[in-house]
Amino acid sequence: MTDETFMRRCIALAQNGRYHAAPNPMVGCCIVSGGSIIGEGFHARCGEPHAEVNAIRSVRSADRERLKESTLYVSLEPCAHFGRTPPCAQLILQSGIPRVVVGCTDPFSKVSGRGIAMLREGGVEVVTGVLEEECRRLNRQFMTAQTLHRPFITLKWAVSADGFLDRWRTEPDEAPTHLSNPRSQMRVHKLRASHGAILVGHATLRLDCPSLTVRAWCGENPQPVVLGRVEEGELPQGFQAFDDIDVMLSTLHAGGCRSLLVEGGSQTLQSFIDQGLWDAAHVEVSDCVLGSGVPAPRMPAGVCMKVEQALGAHFLHYENL
Repeated sequence: MTDETFMRRCIALAQNGRYHAAPNPMVGCCIVSGGSIIGEGFHARCGEPHAEVNAIRSVRSADRERLKESTLYVSLEPCAHFGRTPPCAQLILQSGIPRVVVGCTDPFSKVSGRGIAMLREGGVEVVTGVLEEECRRLNRQFMTAQTLHRPFITLKWAVSADGFLDRWRTEPDEAPTHLSNPRSQMRVHKLRASHGAILVGHATLRLDCPSLTVRAWCGENPQPVVLGRVEEGELPQGFQAFDDIDVMLSTLHAGGCRSLLVEGGSQTLQSFIDQGLWDAAHVEVSDCVLGSGVPAPRMPAGVCMKVEQALGAHFLHYENL
């Protein structure tokens, strides 16, 4: 088997930490001896042991001697600093593992090549860049937060077949138009569960009083955020309000938030698009025809788009590469 084969196993393992590893990255690790995996692990939850620690601990007593002739595969560079846990690079050296294959380097300032350097200085053969793009993509939220110093921003909306988000409404007692079906709504809540914060505009807050929870999925509720001026007494308990996008993004980032889901109305969504402050967008296209109403946001020309049919709905996925 090749290095790529075992790195794909690391990527698959890493995804087990999708809902609880944040704000840390998702990381998977496996240890191979004689072409067979003798240990594997992933980073399950922030503050708990890293993937390398869990992989080494999983090796059976009868196989411990095989560590000295094994290769450790890990999707992200092992850490080299004391944080909530000791340095993984130091543990690898202590275990006697002679070869390490790394998917991609860690841009976090306290790591950023130091883990690889520590291993090489300790006499370990280190191979880097195996399935690098896939490993980086696995942690797009983490990578964006480290390199752009803001949360990874996902835009989401549902649109009618003729291009409207909703009928025109001015009062809270006017019911919104439901463009999602129960199964696609479950998908939206799954998306919420993978983000640290969720945002709506002040008009959406006033008209819809949204709870912004993951009630149709498992996982933790994201931090609810409102953009725009909110009158005294209008802000629900637990919500944060901001008048300025840049201030909001810097505040969330400083607080450890690595990802933001924007579910605002047309004006709020368009403001993020026009400023280039988005990384991905998910659009559900309904069969419903409204005839008139609130127009959908306009995406820039030339952006990467993928079409998907799933859950009885039609989806468009955009990426701002």
